[in-house]
Amino acid sequence: MNTKTFSKVITLLRVVIGWVFFYGGITKVLNPEWSAAFYLQGAKTFPSFYNALLQPDILPIINLLNAWGLTLIGISLIIGLWVRYSSLAGIAMMILYYLPILDFPKVGEHSFLIDEHIVYAVVLVLLYVVAAGMYNGLDAKRLSRATK
Repeated sequence: MNTKTFSKVITLLRVVIGWVFFYGGITKVLNPEWSAAFYLQGAKTFPSFYNALLQPDILPIINLLNAWGLTLIGISLIIGLWVRYSSLAGIAMMILYYLPILDFPKVGEHSFLIDEHIVYAVVLVLLYVVAAGMYNGLDAKRLSRATK
């Protein structure tokens, strides 16, 4: 694969996964009824950790971090700014989403070991490793200005 094709593919992958995060977040931000409580209540792995997040003084913070975290990670990936940081944050979120539905070796109702959270995390690892913001993203502009 030549460099131009690689650049286009990485850019497309970054924008597409960015949209998944942005849409997942903004729908939560715009819905005042949304809460992570339902997801956290049924935790199969580390239930005491996830139940602690349900405490009335903690849950609003979790809801805020969840909704805005997804939204900001999505924006970062779409525009290609601070992609390495947002990739790491996204990986952490995907692991936190994966664990409560892991009932080893089943994940949720329809998966065995691997579900979409792991796929998203692996894509984010790739975006981190290749510094995807450097391909048609604002990271390239930001870093080129920093070296002048």
